[in-house]
Amino acid sequence: MLSYTTILVGSSIFVLYVIHKYLDFRKAVQSIQDHPGYRTLFTVALPIIPKHIRGICPGHLTGWSRKHGEFEEAGWDIASVVSALPAARVIIMLADPAAIKEVTSSRARFPKPVEQYKVLSFFGSNVVITEGDEWKRQRKIAAPAFSERNNRLVWDESINIMLDLFENVWGTQDSITVDHIVDLTVAIALLVIGIAGFGQRATWTGGEVVPAGHSMTFKDALHEVSTRVHMKLILPNWVLNWGPTETIRHFKLAYDNLERYMVEMVQARKTGEKKEERYDLFSNLLDANEEESEGQAKLSDGELIGNIFIFLIAGHETTAHTLAFTFALLALYPDEQEILYRHIKSVLPDGRRPNYEDMGSLSYSMAVFNETLRMFPLAEDTTLVTSNAAGEKLTVPVPQGTYVTIHTPGLHYNPRYWEDPHVFKPSRFLGDWPRDAFLPFSGGPRACVGRRFSETEAVAILSLIVSRYKVEVKEEPQFAGETFEQRRERLLKCGSSITIYPVRAPLVFKRR
Repeated sequence: MLSYTTILVGSSIFVLYVIHKYLDFRKAVQSIQDHPGYRTLFTVALPIIPKHIRGICPGHLTGWSRKHGEFEEAGWDIASVVSALPAARVIIMLADPAAIKEVTSSRARFPKPVEQYKVLSFFGSNVVITEGDEWKRQRKIAAPAFSERNNRLVWDESINIMLDLFENVWGTQDSITVDHIVDLTVAIALLVIGIAGFGQRATWTGGEVVPAGHSMTFKDALHEVSTRVHMKLILPNWVLNWGPTETIRHFKLAYDNLERYMVEMVQARKTGEKKEERYDLFSNLLDANEEESEGQAKLSDGELIGNIFIFLIAGHETTAHTLAFTFALLALYPDEQEILYRHIKSVLPDGRRPNYEDMGSLSYSMAVFNETLRMFPLAEDTTLVTSNAAGEKLTVPVPQGTYVTIHTPGLHYNPRYWEDPHVFKPSRFLGDWPRDAFLPFSGGPRACVGRRFSETEAVAILSLIVSRYKVEVKEEPQFAGETFEQRRERLLKCGSSITIYPVRAPLVFKRR
């Protein structure tokens, strides 16, 4: 039995701890002059809690599910989150284009909190996890990899991959059912990044040979690692090496194979006597690294591999999931799909193979992709100015150490910049549109260097498929009586990994 004294001492310590945490919490709230927003007990958004529980913790999908709702509740396009445990913490969320532009363009005042991204260094240092001079060095070498010749390669290979799908997989079928659109778009993006990213060509029908020193093909290793990369992020090395389950063992095998492939590719490129004219990202990155001669250190082998792997994860998953949402939206909105189809036919009236030069003319395909990106997408002491629906101005204090985050869903659904923001309306991206309120690839100096790669791939794939197939929602008996709103909610329900993705969207592709 615990003595009365022990209980009293323990209770006193607990009360003092609570008082201390409360005072820290109040100090944090006062540091931002109690600017409106969330006040929660816990800082961490638990994966098992998708939605915000008022007063307890934020949910990991709260920002996405509420979109601009958090800012409407706060009354301003800047909102705050202050939490107490494990330590008092302030987060400033931005849905104000002017404030976002100030943050993204002022890297000295708002440096990236790179400590949060160190988990992405497992293949090597890269542009995502660095800041300051080190980031400048890596960015200077990495950016030229995304060249115009690479963009042309992305287009040509995307078309080749789709024609291979049509001819050798879908064949003469008039109707192709895809039980989950993500399975198709991930497979397409995998083949594109394989050839345009790494110079490794694979086909839908397989047949690739496993080279000596490997236990799986490059395509299979790339697919497994890109699909289950979260294992490397959340599991310690000793768990991966132990391999308590078949899934973990298979991932570790794929990870080791992919790393070996990339090391071999670097060495082969360095030691080869004849330099081939190749324009995939890996080759471009190696060439840019060799040509760098202005006194800055070249990228090490680990940095080369680290950067190309980040390109893989960013380009592969982002494009695959955005295309999945795109096809689901087109199936839900057949009138918009018909507008897109007619536009494609006006550009390609004879049904010929689209060329890279056609991309600029396929403006509605780009508008559809942008509309999907719109719908589904930190600092020294300073202040930020925001406004509300009435146009009133407010200066928000941002104390040193405050985390500042661009709330992309809040920005993209801000009714002050987007009319009917919840409506799928690609035409909003024709003519003039609020470019500062559209940040699917971030902004400022740290904007995604692979934006053109993703856009080129998406426009090529989207245009070719819609020109030949009509996309419809798969009819299933258990959903026979659902309303349009229920069907839309079902098909566009989101899950979250590195990016958001549709949980299940069964579609049918019917030959035109």
